[in-house]
Amino acid sequence: MGTEGRRLKVGVVGVGHLGTYHVQKYAALKDAELVGVLDVDRVRAEDTAQRYGTRAYPDLDPLLGDVDAVSLAVPTEHHYDLAVRILNGGVHLLVEKPITYRVDHAAHLVETARDRGLVLQVGHVERFSPPVLKMISLLDAPVFIETHRMNPFTVRGTDVDVVLDLMIHDLDIVLSAVGAPVRELHAVGMRVVTQTTDIANARIIFENGAVGNLTASRVSNKTVRKIRVFQPDAYISVNCARRDMSITRLNARPGNLEEGPGVATQKLSYPDSDPLADQIASFVRAVREGSKPEVTGEDGRLALEVALEIMDQIEHGSRHFKGIC
Repeated sequence: MGTEGRRLKVGVVGVGHLGTYHVQKYAALKDAELVGVLDVDRVRAEDTAQRYGTRAYPDLDPLLGDVDAVSLAVPTEHHYDLAVRILNGGVHLLVEKPITYRVDHAAHLVETARDRGLVLQVGHVERFSPPVLKMISLLDAPVFIETHRMNPFTVRGTDVDVVLDLMIHDLDIVLSAVGAPVRELHAVGMRVVTQTTDIANARIIFENGAVGNLTASRVSNKTVRKIRVFQPDAYISVNCARRDMSITRLNARPGNLEEGPGVATQKLSYPDSDPLADQIASFVRAVREGSKPEVTGEDGRLALEVALEIMDQIEHGSRHFKGIC
């Protein structure tokens, strides 16, 4: 189905909390036509369709016959089965994170999309946060990256471990920023209020010597979204919750050693940014142009692979690690 010279026909599968935001962003996008929505809750689908001036479909196949691309925003346990149907239907796919629960399933989705010439993008929305984009553009040789991602407890999202719920955002960012294979990994965590891990910490050592230290909690007393990076020429601090950052560089004063070197700090803020809208627009652009998406299916598979290794170490108390990527 060609898309040249016309608006991209899109749909949203799953219109719960997050899926409704996808609907909202597509409806506001001039390069996309929101053809319809689908949800197991027919009343919710009808209400959403009415609110955004589109159609509620009774089943997936009729929707796939009418669209070029869809967002998939259903619970993770259903990602693989629905994603296979979507891709085999010849429809481009933006699937929310994590891509699936299993690495082999993720790999099969990547292969299917590649074989069919389709865009497969994974919804690691933090990659579209302007301070994160700026941070990655400044990275040359990061030595140490530290992340903290913490939420007060809510029931939403507890269908998965905190590693797949929260930490996977930072795993994706760190893996992308470092761009080297993982050499060693150590992880600890514990359950607090659910039957899965609620607090987790992982230390990742990469083949190029860079180190990542990631902490995630969903039983915090406040929301925290922070990334700190040390590299030879700069210290970069990002606050994703406030969408601001600071960049501190050495400001040496040659010939004035008694006074010592100084530092210069630049502060940047992006208060009006909308990472989800930027993610949706990026997906639509990749489909229309036939280009590589910003967050590929392989990116999603790699983040999942490391996340599952972290979960396995926490569950079994492993102190050994074999290379996985």
